[in-house]
Amino acid sequence: MLIRSWDRGDEDEWRAWLAEGRDFGLLAANGGPGHGPVLVPTHFLLDADRGEILVHLAAPNPLLAAVRADPEVTLAVTDDYAYAPGHWRGAPGTPTSLYASVQFHATAALVEDAAGKAEILNRQLAHFQPESPQLRVAPGEGELGRLLPGLTGLRLAVREVRAKFKYDDKKPVDEQLALADRLAERARPLDAAARAQLLRRSGRRTARTAAPAPGTRAST
Repeated sequence: MLIRSWDRGDEDEWRAWLAEGRDFGLLAANGGPGHGPVLVPTHFLLDADRGEILVHLAAPNPLLAAVRADPEVTLAVTDDYAYAPGHWRGAPGTPTSLYASVQFHATAALVEDAAGKAEILNRQLAHFQPESPQLRVAPGEGELGRLLPGLTGLRLAVREVRAKFKYDDKKPVDEQLALADRLAERARPLDAAARAQLLRRSGRRTARTAAPAPGTRAST
């Protein structure tokens, strides 16, 4: 993913964006010789403080064989996207895609013992179903416990996080705001989300520009 200096997302930004409820992404592993990457859409649980991502898949999933051969994987989360026609953006009239994307490059470890899989599932249940605290997975107990042999867990140790928020930050602020108006007028699915990101990024940029330089005092 190409990230320009003006659309790079910092850690606070991508953490806050994911914490809004973005916990579904595309997990990619390297395929064997002569094959492309193996891709799996999946929910995941991010523990950013530990630098760890938890996933579980059905045991026959082909991604698991790919991980056994090469444990280096990438998890990508992309959202808040919209197409901006060229005539919206001023000269030279180049169309563009607006989007936010966070990619985690990680080393995957398979979890195949029953206790380890139960731990992953219980942590995921606590995250995705907090309204059901009584729902727990124990090896060999209950319906969920009996399903464990058919699952494999994955612990992804994050090596690098790359975040991109592509919302025309290189354009003058007035052109960004005009683009936001266009998105509001068109009002297609996700246009409102893309517009909110554009305005947030524009507001951050304006605030940085207006802030006094380090070591100086604001006039009173």
